Amino acid sequence: MVSKKYTIKNEQGIHMRPAGMLTKEMMKFDSDVKLVVNGAPTNAKSIMNVMAACIKCGTEIEVQCNGTDEEAALAKFDELYNNGFGE
Repeated sequence: MVSKKYTIKNEQGIHMRPAGMLTKEMMKFDSDVKLVVNGAPTNAKSIMNVMAACIKCGTEIEVQCNGTDEEAALAKFDELYNNGFGE
């Protein structure tokens, strides 16, 4: 398992558009990808779960990837994060 912590810097947090982009990209990986928000794990491949996590600007999250392509999944999340999830 690999993991990394991030602080969300999108002004509107992870709303519908960035959540859709995130889940679409994470579904391409075989590994399990979880977002840990306030201690609660959320499936990063489910748009409903990501939206229900209510990830606002300034929220610290931990991304946990576990599986055969875990490094690539974390690298893709890192890329999405650094590009502001397309916003």
